[in-house]
Amino acid sequence: MLNSKFIITFFSITLLLITSLSVSAKSSDPIEIVISRSTHILSIKKGDVTIERIKVAFGSGGRKAKLKEGDRTTPKGTYRISKVRDSENFHTFMLLNYPNMEDAKRALKSELITRKEYRAILIAHIEGRMPPQNTALGGTVGLHGIGIETEEKLEIHQYIDWTKGCIAMRNKEIDKLNFYVQPGTKVTIGD
Repeated sequence: MLNSKFIITFFSITLLLITSLSVSAKSSDPIEIVISRSTHILSIKKGDVTIERIKVAFGSGGRKAKLKEGDRTTPKGTYRISKVRDSENFHTFMLLNYPNMEDAKRALKSELITRKEYRAILIAHIEGRMPPQNTALGGTVGLHGIGIETEEKLEIHQYIDWTKGCIAMRNKEIDKLNFYVQPGTKVTIGD
């Protein structure tokens, strides 16, 4: 049987933890996803509080930021989740609103896209729609699981950046992430 001193100490510590969390993360603070390319960590954050950290894999094209379709690199910048759907290949797929306006400005300046394509991306962002996915910048970039989890896939995922430019995690981790996010959730991908 537990003694009363233990119970009082347990409840005191629990109350202290709850109070400190509520000061740091207000209920009005939105959930944000912060992804570090150098550490391969996706953090689920609410205000200043990190709720969860997940190991992720990136595009196989290296650490540089995505510049165009087919470069197999992961974009860098701030995006929003535009859609969450089941996926035959990846368990769950969370589509990002890539390309963002910084991607579009860079592509216009380097003449990778036309002014018409730039305007289409701009209007989509202003209207809160998905930007065109068929420009030279590429598209269908998101967060996803690894599909059927074989021993070989799990080992590859643990040690190698293997995607075509998306951010991948284990299926149980994308399920956990799915609990916290919704369309519109902010996703910041940095170095």
